[in-house]
Amino acid sequence: MRAVIQRVSKASVTIEGAVKSAIGKGFLVLIGICDEDTLEDVEWLVKKIANLRVFDDENAVMNRSILDMEGEILVISQFTLFASYKKGNRPSWFRAGSHEHSIPLYEAFCQQLSEAIGKPVGTGEFGADMKVELLNDGPVTICMDTKNKE
Repeated sequence: MRAVIQRVSKASVTIEGAVKSAIGKGFLVLIGICDEDTLEDVEWLVKKIANLRVFDDENAVMNRSILDMEGEILVISQFTLFASYKKGNRPSWFRAGSHEHSIPLYEAFCQQLSEAIGKPVGTGEFGADMKVELLNDGPVTICMDTKNKE
């Protein structure tokens, strides 16, 4: 699994002209899933995101997690995180997971993340054409890959 985690002041996702989800201060998480991913990847990524300390404490030091500041999370499925651009200039998506494999993991990720932070997470719609708006705070953007645990 690959995730791009952006610290935001606010974020929303619109589908077919209607706002599906909107959040205030917290994280916008773009999540990509490949066919090799498992529930172990979901669990590792949920734990990392819930405990990621990138919010300022009283001394303006990034030392607080989303749990500490009771922030919100918006999760958007993003198969393009698995783009292959090795050959030519038109990306290939062969590394992105199939719908049959990815949808249950996406749903498990959203559910486990919701449980980890103790509140519902906002979501987009898997496979839909989505318009995502955000006000990046910082900016702070962190990339994580469960196959490359730095």
